[in-house]
Amino acid sequence: MPQYAGMSKIIAGAFALLSASAITGLITMVIIYKIEIGPMKPTPRPTLASTTTSPPPVMRLPKNLKPDSYDIIIQPQLYSRIIEEVNVTTPNQTLLFTGNSTVHFHCVQGTSSIYLHSKDLTVSSPRVLDKATNEQISASQPVLHQDESNFLEIQLDESLKAGGNYSLFLAFEGAISDNLEGLYVSTYIEGSLAYEGDTNAERFLAATNLEPTDARRLFPCFDEPEMKAVFRVTIIHRRKTEALSNGMRSVSNIIDDDWKYTRFFPTPKMSTYLFAFTVSEFEKSVESKSNRVKIKTYARPEAIAAGHAEYAANITGQILSYFEDHLEIEYGMNKLDQIALPDLVSLAMENWGLVTYQEGVLLYEEGISSLLHKEVITSIIAHELAHQWFGNMVTMKWWNELWLNEGFATYMSYFAVDKVEPTFQIKDALIMYDLHMAFEEDALASSHPLSPPPQDVETTSEVIGMFDAISYSKGAMVLRMLADFVGERVFTNGIRMYLKTFKGGNTEQNDLWDSIQLVRNDDSHLSISKMMEPWTTQTGYPVITIDTDNGEIYQKRFLFNNTAESSLWWPIPIRYMTEDSEPSFVWLDVRGPVKKEEFISKSGEWILANINCAGYYRVNYNLENWKRLLTQLEKDPDRIPPMNRGQLVDDAFNLARAKLLDVALALNSTRFLSKERAYLPWESAERNLKYFVLMFDRSEVYGPMQLYLREKIRGLYDFFRNETDTSTVPSDHTLQHNQIIAIDVACSSGLPECIEMAQEKFAAWMDTNRTNSFTHQQ
Repeated sequence: MPQYAGMSKIIAGAFALLSASAITGLITMVIIYKIEIGPMKPTPRPTLASTTTSPPPVMRLPKNLKPDSYDIIIQPQLYSRIIEEVNVTTPNQTLLFTGNSTVHFHCVQGTSSIYLHSKDLTVSSPRVLDKATNEQISASQPVLHQDESNFLEIQLDESLKAGGNYSLFLAFEGAISDNLEGLYVSTYIEGSLAYEGDTNAERFLAATNLEPTDARRLFPCFDEPEMKAVFRVTIIHRRKTEALSNGMRSVSNIIDDDWKYTRFFPTPKMSTYLFAFTVSEFEKSVESKSNRVKIKTYARPEAIAAGHAEYAANITGQILSYFEDHLEIEYGMNKLDQIALPDLVSLAMENWGLVTYQEGVLLYEEGISSLLHKEVITSIIAHELAHQWFGNMVTMKWWNELWLNEGFATYMSYFAVDKVEPTFQIKDALIMYDLHMAFEEDALASSHPLSPPPQDVETTSEVIGMFDAISYSKGAMVLRMLADFVGERVFTNGIRMYLKTFKGGNTEQNDLWDSIQLVRNDDSHLSISKMMEPWTTQTGYPVITIDTDNGEIYQKRFLFNNTAESSLWWPIPIRYMTEDSEPSFVWLDVRGPVKKEEFISKSGEWILANINCAGYYRVNYNLENWKRLLTQLEKDPDRIPPMNRGQLVDDAFNLARAKLLDVALALNSTRFLSKERAYLPWESAERNLKYFVLMFDRSEVYGPMQLYLREKIRGLYDFFRNETDTSTVPSDHTLQHNQIIAIDVACSSGLPECIEMAQEKFAAWMDTNRTNSFTHQQ
C-alpha cells in the first residue's frame, strides 16, 4: 500500500458525508418548492422542438393512375358589362365560377387512394365508377393537403385494380382571379367615357392562363406535364358573350334568357397547362389565308374594326405553313385561334389551338405604331407557333427540362421570321440578343443548369424559377451550337425524327440526342449525348484563352467574380479563321492548357476563334493577337464577320469586368466605330459602354468618356443626319435600329448637332400643341 493511502481514506469519508448532506438538502428544497408553487398554477415549461427535421413533403403525384380524358363543364358567372339604367336594379359583378369534371383514368398499379391537384377550389360530391362493371365505388370526401403539394386526396372503400379503367366525378367552385392567374378577369373601355367616372363603357372578359401549375386553380386535375389527356369542354356563359377554347366549336345553344352553352370538339392529347378558354364580347375576327387550318385572330371590337389585327393575321398563316414544311409534320389541329387580351401576365401563351397574347404585342396600328413593332409581332407569333410542335405536340417530361420547350421555340423563331419577313434582316440580331441575355445571367454564381436534377425543381416557385434566360436564350444558343457542329441538314433531319418518334408524348433531352445521333450515323464515334451533357447539366459557360505565340489554349468557367474557383470544363467545338485563311474547325476536349498547332501565328497574322459566335463561350487572346484584331477592325473591318465585330467588343468589355483583361484594351476595341455603319457592332458597343458610363458617372473620368463617345458617334450620326433632321425613317430595318442608336448616343453624350436637333423638334412640337389648344378653345 502507498504511504498516503490512510490519508486518502479519511478525505474520501469526509467527501461522502458532505455529499449525503447536500443530496438531503436538495430533496428537502424540491418538496418545499412543490408545496409552495402548487396553488399558483404556473405556465408550463415550453416544449422544445425536436432537433431532427421532418422529411419534406412529396411534391410529385404517384404514377399509379394515368388520366385518359376529361369531361369538363365550367360556368363563369361574370357579366361582360354592367349598364346603369334609371329605375332598373343594376346587378353586382360576380367573380365566381362553378363547374364539374369527370376524369377517365387507367389504373397502372392497385391502390385505394386517388391523388390529384386542386388549389383555391371548393371540391365536393366525389363519385368513382368502375367502367368495366358500371358500379360505383364508395369514396370519402376530398381532403386537401396543407402544404405546397396542392394534393387532393380521396380514399376509397375498395382498391382499384391494376389494368382497370375508372372515372372520377367532382363538383367544384372557385373565384375568378383579379391577379391574372388561373381563370381571371380582364377589363377594357369600349368607346369613350361620357363623363368622368362613367362605368357604362367598361367591359369585362374572362380568360385562362394556366402555365405552369394553375390548371389546378380551374378544376381538380392531374396537373403535371407528363399526365396528358384529351379534353372535352362545355362552357356555360352569358348570352351576349362568345366562348373560345382549344378545340373548334361543336354546338352553341341558348339555355334561357341569361345563359347559353358552347361545346367544343375534343382536343388532342395534351398537358393540363395548355388547356384554355375565354369568354368575352369579341365576336368578330380577322381570318388568315391557310389551305388546311382555319386561322382566326380576335381582339377588341374597336381594334378589329380599325384593322389593327390585319398584320398579325397576314403573317400567321405564312409562319404556320413554314413550320409545317420545314418540320415535315402537320400542325396538330384543324383550327388556330389567336386572341389579343387587354391583360396577360406573360407576353403570350401557346395554348394549343387558342394562343393568347397581350394586345400590345399582337396589334399594329398603321401610321401610329413603330415600324419596328412588326419585328416584335412577327417574333412572338413565330415563338408561339413553334410551340405547337415543341411543347404542345412533344412535351418535356418535367419542368426541369423546360428548355426543350422554350429553347426550341426561341431557336426555331429565328428562321421563321427570316422566312416570312426577309426584308427585316434581323435573324443575326435576334441571335445576338439571346446570346448576350444568356451570357449575362449565366456568368453569375446564382445561375442554374439547363437541365437541373428533377428533385431540384418540385415546388411551384421552383418551377416558375425555370422560366428565365437560361431556359429560353441559353437553350436556343446550345441548340445553335449543336446545329453548327453536326450541320444544318443533319440537325433538321434529327429534329424531324424526334418530333415524329415522340408525337403526342413526353421526352427528356437524351431522346433528342439519340434522334440526332441516329441521323448523323457517321464513323466519328462521337457521342452526341456525351458531348452535350456538360452543356446542359453544368452551370455556366467557358472562356477559352488562346496564346497565338505558342498555340497554347485552355478553358475555365467565366464568372464576373473571377476570384471564384471552378473545376468545370466543357467539350468545345471551335470554328476559327486567320488573316490568311478561311474558317476551319478544331476540337477542345480537355480543360487544358494544351498546345495546338492551329493556334500558332506563324507570320504575325491574327487568329479569330468562334466564327459567327456559333459556340456558347467567350474568347480571350494574348495581348499581341488582341492588338492585331483591333488593327484589322480599324483598317478593314469587313474582313471580320459583323457578328464577330460585335462580339469582340462584348468579349473585351466583359473580360475587363471580370478582371481578365485590361480596361484600356476594352475601350480600344471601340476605336474602329468611327467608320462602322453595321448595326451589330454598334449595338454591342452601346450596351457595354452604358455599363462603363454608369460606373464612371460623377467621377473625373466621366467628362473625357463623353468626349470620346461624341467623337465615335459623329460619323454614324452624320450618316443619318438628313433623315433625322427631316423626321424620315429609313426603309431598311437594320438602318432603323442604327438610327435610334445614333440619336441616343449622340444626344446622351452631348453632341451639339443632336442637342440642337432635339431642341428644334421639341419647340416645333410645343408650337403645334399650343395651336391645337387655341383652336380647340375657339
